Amino acid sequence: MSEKTHDPKTLSFYDAEAEAYAARGDRSNVSGSLGAFLARLAPGAHVLDLGSGDGRHAAAIMEAGFEVTALDGSAGLAAIASRRLGKPVRVARFDEIEDVEAFDAVWAHASLLHVPRDSIVDILARVHRALKPGGRLFASFKSGGAEGRDTLDRYYNYPSRDELAAWVAASGQWSDVEIGETGGSGYDGKPTEWLFLQALRNE
Repeated sequence: MSEKTHDPKTLSFYDAEAEAYAARGDRSNVSGSLGAFLARLAPGAHVLDLGSGDGRHAAAIMEAGFEVTALDGSAGLAAIASRRLGKPVRVARFDEIEDVEAFDAVWAHASLLHVPRDSIVDILARVHRALKPGGRLFASFKSGGAEGRDTLDRYYNYPSRDELAAWVAASGQWSDVEIGETGGSGYDGKPTEWLFLQALRNE
């Protein structure tokens, strides 16, 4: 792919399929990871749900007693999430994030995996900047080793474990970097191997 910050076809898919996507639900086996992630946060922490989709995870974060800011690049999905949450959802691409030390944690489930490889280090650097010192990041990626598209024509960066670790290292000063692997599936219903990343922004 040529160097660019986002994939227009992927964004268009989520706008066109927003209602169907929301109705299909999450098949990535991430619910346990969300609970474990939240258990590591201080009470009342401010969490950015980056790529919030239909808002189901943002709702769970709110119900657990945390402050949440939801953001998605798809206006269609953001509208659904806003109805679910009863509050506005920011509509912005990841390359438009300019927040500085604003969040205690960032939850980025199945969202950064759509960032073109040419731009992923820059986007992770923006996430690093948006976190407060000591802030925690969770991000999940479909694993692979080479970028590509699925049968729905959505772009994926498909990193290997080593590639993901290298992207993180190049994007800023992080500590306690953990990369786990698990099976699951996605919206297309096909079996998928997932990489789950957690890291702390250095003080």
